[in-house]
Amino acid sequence: MQEAEWISVKNVVEERARMDFRVSLLLLSLAVVMVSGQRKHPAKQEWNYRDGSEKVNMRGVANLTQVLDDWRFDIMNQMKHLLQNDHQTLLPDYSRIQPLSEALGDLYKEFNALKAHLGDLTEKFGPIETFIDELKAEKAAGGKTGATAGDATGAAGSPPLRRRIIKKKTPPS
Repeated sequence: MQEAEWISVKNVVEERARMDFRVSLLLLSLAVVMVSGQRKHPAKQEWNYRDGSEKVNMRGVANLTQVLDDWRFDIMNQMKHLLQNDHQTLLPDYSRIQPLSEALGDLYKEFNALKAHLGDLTEKFGPIETFIDELKAEKAAGGKTGATAGDATGAAGSPPLRRRIIKKKTPPS
């Protein structure tokens, strides 16, 4: 029995080898056919836009150009309107992004602090502006009095009148 089994195993192995050979031969022939069947593609030629240009309907091109221009105008107007009136629909909700939200909060606080500081500076420069206005008024009034040439030389020879502005100390807050 062992000899019969050995012969059947030998037959199976030979059959399998023949089958592998047939499959390999089939794949090789398929590869040869595909390689020989491919044609060499010519080099890409540059597109000649002048071919058929005399057949183009210029009225249709003008209409298409007008339509595209109208669309662009409408889209730009809608975007401008949305950005001016309803920017929340276009821009993301920054409150969801925590670091960005904190940065915007800090920026808002700094802006308000600068605005308050600008108000303080405006109050401080108020007396200086008043003083400068008074000096200009005195200078203009001195020129209108009709001073003689002698008075003008005497006034020019005397030292100018100087005023000092004393700043009141405010307690630190």
